[in-house]
Amino acid sequence: MKTRATILIVDDRPTNLGVLFECLDAFGYKVRVANSGESALESIRHTPPDLILLDVMMPGIDGFEVCRRLKADKESREIPVIFMTALSETTDEVRGLRLGAVDYITKPFQAEIVLARINTQLTLRNLQKKLQKQNEDLDAYAHTVAHDLKNPLTGILSSVNYVTGHFGQIGPEELKEYLQVIQSSSTRALAIIDELLVMASVRHGEVSLQTLDMSVVIQHVQERLSQMLVQYDGKLIVPKTWPIATGYPPWIEAVWFNYISNGLKYGGRPPHLELGATHQSDGMVRFWVRDNGSGLSPADQAKLFAEFSRLNSTNERATGHGLGLSIVRRIVEKLGGQVGVESEVGQGSRFFFTLPSV
Repeated sequence: MKTRATILIVDDRPTNLGVLFECLDAFGYKVRVANSGESALESIRHTPPDLILLDVMMPGIDGFEVCRRLKADKESREIPVIFMTALSETTDEVRGLRLGAVDYITKPFQAEIVLARINTQLTLRNLQKKLQKQNEDLDAYAHTVAHDLKNPLTGILSSVNYVTGHFGQIGPEELKEYLQVIQSSSTRALAIIDELLVMASVRHGEVSLQTLDMSVVIQHVQERLSQMLVQYDGKLIVPKTWPIATGYPPWIEAVWFNYISNGLKYGGRPPHLELGATHQSDGMVRFWVRDNGSGLSPADQAKLFAEFSRLNSTNERATGHGLGLSIVRRIVEKLGGQVGVESEVGQGSRFFFTLPSV
């Protein structure tokens, strides 16, 4: 359900307040009113609105001063302000715009013009918020990717440098160890690149839902993780049959890959993972991975799927790879499902995701 925008009307004339209130309320906006500059500033400090209609000429603190104070405060400076005035002098309009107002409407009010200008400014503000969020995501995204790629590339470079600098002095067994480091680091780097490609397709692509053959999806994941299963001496328990659900196979393969690889890295020693699925009463199928790890605290669980973040935690799993689980959440939500984890400290964890059943 779309949230209704809140508009604060600031005017010392009850007639103007009444006219605007009825007009905006009829068109579905949440409307608040203030009859002075002082009460408007107090109202905004308490609960910032999405947009302010501000009368210029008021006793006490006039509209210009209210606008100046709002734009000087980092908590309110981004709220769009539309001045309302009966004045038509260019100097007043210029003064208001210089103070940070985004538009003017003149009295007497014409409902169509008021609504059109409000809608324009709210649309621009929403686009600005979206752009700010995307920029924040991009910064966090770049930081996370750089961090995640740095580790395996450092392993590759240091191993190559050592082997190159000691060529002819290294025995077969030692050389094999360095080659294994290079191999495992390269595999990790490629996995991160695969995740980036999946993320790009999720962010920008639309797909058609398909009936999933989950056995085939899991088989592909096991093939990709075969080296890791050997490395961690992992045991994977997979059901013989799966409930039928809808999704997009490449994306669901990425979900399972992240869940299972995390379970191998941060589960028990050695890791034992059980996969399964159950029908829910809401028409969804819950798919899950249960591990034998140390479990997660409620605080860690709440932050685990956060966008491009790592938890400030002593738990090894919580401080692990932050890109994968954010991708999992985006994928599953785009396919109409949800992600989550059930865990208790000392009792292991069960990571799950839901998809529509057929």
